[in-house]
Amino acid sequence: MGEEGGGRGCGTTRELQKLKQQAMEYYRENDVPRRLEELLNSTFYLQPADVYGHLANCFAELAMPPTISKVVGKSVLDGLGLPTLQVEVFCTIQNLPKSVCCVTIPTHFDVCENALPELADAEAAERSLAVSAAVQWVNESITEEVRGLAPSKQAEVDGVLRTFFANKVQEDKERKELEKIQEDSAGTVPPPEILPPPPPPTKKRAQKPGKKDSPIEKPVIPPEPAEPVLCGSMAIGAVSLAVAKTSAILGSIPLYLHIASLKHSQEQSAPLTMPLLMASVVSCGKSSPGKLNLMKEVICIPHPGLTTKQGVEMVLEIQKQINKILELPPPPKPENKKGLNGNKRGQQPVTGKMSHLGCLTINCDTIEQPLLLIQGVCANLELQLGINLHLAINCAGHELMDYSKGKYEVLTGTYKNAAEMVDLYVELISKYPSIIALIDPLRKEDSEQWDGISHALGSKCYIIAGTASKSISKLLELENISTPSAHGLIIKHTNQTTMSDLVEITNLIDSRKHITVLGSTEGESSDDSLVDLAVGLGVQFVKLGGPSRGERVTKYNRLLAIEEELIQNGTLGFNEEHTFFYLNENAEKALEAAGVGAAELLPGALEPIFPTEVVEQSAKS
Repeated sequence: MGEEGGGRGCGTTRELQKLKQQAMEYYRENDVPRRLEELLNSTFYLQPADVYGHLANCFAELAMPPTISKVVGKSVLDGLGLPTLQVEVFCTIQNLPKSVCCVTIPTHFDVCENALPELADAEAAERSLAVSAAVQWVNESITEEVRGLAPSKQAEVDGVLRTFFANKVQEDKERKELEKIQEDSAGTVPPPEILPPPPPPTKKRAQKPGKKDSPIEKPVIPPEPAEPVLCGSMAIGAVSLAVAKTSAILGSIPLYLHIASLKHSQEQSAPLTMPLLMASVVSCGKSSPGKLNLMKEVICIPHPGLTTKQGVEMVLEIQKQINKILELPPPPKPENKKGLNGNKRGQQPVTGKMSHLGCLTINCDTIEQPLLLIQGVCANLELQLGINLHLAINCAGHELMDYSKGKYEVLTGTYKNAAEMVDLYVELISKYPSIIALIDPLRKEDSEQWDGISHALGSKCYIIAGTASKSISKLLELENISTPSAHGLIIKHTNQTTMSDLVEITNLIDSRKHITVLGSTEGESSDDSLVDLAVGLGVQFVKLGGPSRGERVTKYNRLLAIEEELIQNGTLGFNEEHTFFYLNENAEKALEAAGVGAAELLPGALEPIFPTEVVEQSAKS
C-alpha cells in the first residue's frame, strides 16, 4: 500500500512539474512576465483610483487586433417596403465573438410607378431572387472566405471578395453554356429561314416646283443591351461596406475619415470639403400625371459659398413654399396670360404628391411650367436664381425614347429627334442660365449628339452621365470615362462595387479633371453610410433626392452632423466656384488663345445668404 501511495505521489509531482514547465514556456513565449512586471510597476507609481480598470485598459491595448469571426446576411425592407440586403459583422475581440455593426445596401432596381402589372410582378420576383441569392452568398460562402481577416485590411478583404465574385461569374457562364448545349441537343435544328423577295421599287412622284426635299433622318440606333447583373452580386458591395464600417467603429473614428484614409493611403490630415448638395424639389417626368415628360427631377444646387446647413434650410424653405402654392386654389387669370405656375386656359391646375424620390410629383403641361414655379417661389423668398442657388435637370433621356417613332417624347404627343433635342437644350439654357447641369439629356447610344451638346453648352453648364454611363466595374475595366462625352459621372454604390472600387473610380475621374456625383438609388434604405462615402471620397456633388421620406431625411441629417463635426474640429475646407470647361479640345484651345479663362465666364464670389434671415428681413420690412 505504501509503495503504491508513494508511486502515485511521485507521479503527481512529476505531472505538476511538467505543467509548471509548460506554463513558464507559454508565458515566456508571449512575453508575459516582463510585460506584467512593467504594468504592475507603472500602476504602483500612478496609483489610479480604479486599479483593475487601469489594468484592464492596459491589457486591452496589448490584446490581439480584432478579426472577423463571421458575417450574417438577412433580407430586410427598404424605404419603399421592398426587400433588400442587410449584413452584420461579428468580430473576435479579446477571445469573444461580438457584433460590431450592420449595414443595409439598396438594390439596383429602378422604381417604375406606372409599369404594367405583369412587368411589375416579374421585377418583384427578380428582386426577391437577387436578395435571396445575396443572403445565401453571405451566410454560406463569404463568411468562410473572410473569417480570420482583420477588418482594418480593406484591400485584402476586397481582394478576397473580388476573387469570390469572379469565380461566381465563371460558374454562371459555365452553367449557361451547359444549358445551351442541353437545349441544342434536345431540340431539332430549325430549318433555314427563307427571306421573302424585296418589294419592287416604287416610282417616285414628281416633285412639285418650289418644294424642297425633306431631310432624311438617320435610323435610330437600337438600345445597347443592359449590362448583366449577376444575381446575388449585391452581397459583395454590402460586405465590403460593412467591413469598412466595422474598421471605423473599432478604430473609434467616423466612417468618412476611414474612407478618406483609404483614398489617400495615409492618415487624413488635410481639411475635408462637404460635397455640394443636389436636392430634388419637384418631379414631372414620364410617370407624372401631366403632359411633360422631360424633367424627371428639377434639382436645386445651393451656392458653394453657403454651408450645408444653410443650403438645406434654403431647399426646405423652397419646398415649403411649393407645398403652399399647390394647396391653394389657383386664382382666376386672363385667358391669354400665363401665371408664375405657367398655367394656360384649359390646363389642369398644378397639383402634387410625394414621390419615392423624396420630392413632389407635379403635373405640368409645358417645359417652362416647373421652372416658372420655382422662379416665382424664389422671388417670393428674395432668392436670386443663378446667384443664391442654381438648378439642375435630370432629363432621364433613356426614358423618353419612343422606339416605334424613333424619337424622344418630350411632351405627350410631342416628339423630337436627337438633333432637335440638342437645339431644345441650347434654347432652354439660353433662356434659363441658372440651369448649370443636365443629367442624362440623351440616351447613351446618341454619342454624336452628346458631343454636340457638350460642345454647345460646355462653357455654360455641366453635362453629366448617370444612367447613360457604364457600371463602375466596366469603367474600371475599360479605364475610359469619356463615353458618352460628359463633364462628369454619377456613381452609385450597388451590386459588386467594393470600397476599393469606389476609391479607384474616383481617382480615375479626378485624374481626368472630371466631376464626380455620388448618387442615391431610386429605392433607398435607411442606412446613412452613403453620406460618409461622399465626404470621405471627396466628391464634388452628392445627389440624395428630396428632403422628404425617412430613408432620405436620415442622409440629410448625417450630412449636417458631419459638417458640424468638421467645423468643431477645425478641418472643414471650402468649396470652389462652379467651373465649366469645354470637352472639345479645339474649342478650349481657341478660348485660351482668345485670352478668355473659364473663371471669367462665371459670377464672382457672393455673400452667403441664409434663407431664414431673408424671410426675417422681409418680415421686418
